[in-house]
Amino acid sequence: DLERLFRQYDAGKDGFIDLMELKLMMEKLGAPQTHLGLKNMIKEVDEDLDSKLSFREFLLIFRKAAAGELQEDSGLHALARLSEIDVSTEGVKGAKNFFEAKAQAINEASRFEEEIKAEQEEKKKQAEELKQRKAAFKELQSNFTQ
Repeated sequence: DLERLFRQYDAGKDGFIDLMELKLMMEKLGAPQTHLGLKNMIKEVDEDLDSKLSFREFLLIFRKAAAGELQEDSGLHALARLSEIDVSTEGVKGAKNFFEAKAQAINEASRFEEEIKAEQEEKKKQAEELKQRKAAFKELQSNFTQ
């Protein structure tokens, strides 16, 4: 449901989805947006002009989508389509596109996780090399102090 979806992406747990949270959400949904695109997405439903989405404003995205008030190529349209797909209303074609987008999002997410893992491995390796250099230096130092 939409409330669960909203809470899932409200990483700061402050009851709002801000620009960075929206950026992550769109990346996870497989429809990454530019910085400007994200700002425009918020602007389109930001009733109180606080530059973030309340749950009420979040719901407005789906209301506008249902009423056909969102531009086909807009980030909000992608958000509504990807997070609220309904096979019965979208038909098989919509479902197919949805699952392809989902698969792409999963691939991107796992690629992202692989990058993080590689980065962590690299950091571990560097820490290990540093430890060895320090040990070698201590060894060298003790030769001089005797």
